[in-house]
Amino acid sequence: MTVLERKDANVQMRNPLAWLSGATGPLVGLLLLCVFLSFASDNFLSLRNGLNILDQITVLGIMAVGMTFVILLGGIDLSVGSVLALSMMIMGWTANVAEMPMGAAIVLALLASGVCGLAVGILVTVFRVPAFIATLAMMSVARGVANMITDGQQIVGFPDWFMMLAIDRHFGVLTATVLLMLVVVAVSWAFLRYRAEGRTVYAVGGNAEVARLAGINVQLVTIGVYVVCAVLAGLAGIVLAARLDSVQPSSGFGYELDTIAAVVIGGTSLSGGAGGIGGTLIGVLIIGVLRNGLNLLNVSPFLQQVIIGVVIVLAVGAETLRRRRA
Repeated sequence: MTVLERKDANVQMRNPLAWLSGATGPLVGLLLLCVFLSFASDNFLSLRNGLNILDQITVLGIMAVGMTFVILLGGIDLSVGSVLALSMMIMGWTANVAEMPMGAAIVLALLASGVCGLAVGILVTVFRVPAFIATLAMMSVARGVANMITDGQQIVGFPDWFMMLAIDRHFGVLTATVLLMLVVVAVSWAFLRYRAEGRTVYAVGGNAEVARLAGINVQLVTIGVYVVCAVLAGLAGIVLAARLDSVQPSSGFGYELDTIAAVVIGGTSLSGGAGGIGGTLIGVLIIGVLRNGLNLLNVSPFLQQVIIGVVIVLAVGAETLRRRRA
């Protein structure tokens, strides 16, 4: 164990909130939001509503984990919503039209998502295309292919066991899809926290040139991160298909904005190198709780968009002020 690793371990033992990676501010905001909504709505503070919130944030939570890796790297991925739709359509077509086993359809959907991430990673590293442009192009390509698969038509009806993944509550509490999200969050957090490969993501995001001089394969790390982000977007699409018992090529519109918002609200720096999965989970919960509370208060969906936009601006502004003072 290196001196830096010993220092990190000691800090974590002394501070039980160290896993939040600087997201204690968003955590306080989440708690205050919950307190306010518990007084504003009689239905908010209940087990049933809490479980509904978890069900509603599952897709966003899985996607946000992948986006955290990309933003930690100092990049951006605007294609996640379209990759989600592509994954859904490939799974739906191979299972219902080509009549392949559902397990094989899911694997093919995830492989297709990984290919999208691989293409973006190669564009960014080999051809030096800015991440914004590369992922914007992939957003258009993936959405177009998703529509071409069924000529823009939806596919409905999957095996009962697949649909029950998002309905059946194990031990009367959590569905399999929520458990999947929690596993993705836990594994990703442990990877970034304890694995040397996870540290390389922070190193490249902090200063790619210094990381290269230190012997880190920056191109490989960058490609790997975009592949992981795309695969998790595809996995989120499969979860959404289980919830809806259908797939359609229009799914995922605007999800990239919500995903980026959750990561930024959770305290991950858009410039890269700072933040973590713990903060992202808080950011996802803030968006989920806020939307749930606004729905309970019968706030217009259009006004909800405005309020969430203001929350994003305030979160970014607070993070900027904090870093300047530091």
